[in-house]
Amino acid sequence: MFSKSSDPDNASVYKVRIGVYMVILYALVYFGFIVINIINPLLMERIIFSGLNLAVVYGIGLIIFALILALIYNSMCLKKEAELNNRFPKKGGK
Repeated sequence: MFSKSSDPDNASVYKVRIGVYMVILYALVYFGFIVINIINPLLMERIIFSGLNLAVVYGIGLIIFALILALIYNSMCLKKEAELNNRFPKKGGK
């Protein structure tokens, strides 16, 4: 099902570090959602935008934020991989 690459991933340390930072950032934003629900759940009923309450807007915002983080992560990793692959060319390759 999955193919194993014989090429080392020179950017793996960078990918893990960026991934951990992004997970922590997302967790903090999600934690804000949880805190609002615990401390002041009635606040989630307040209409924010176009007839949508805070719970819906915040929830959709979390989904969009996760997608944006994924795109940023992918872009950053591709850039770093290209940079490191030029610095450390493959053995036996051109």
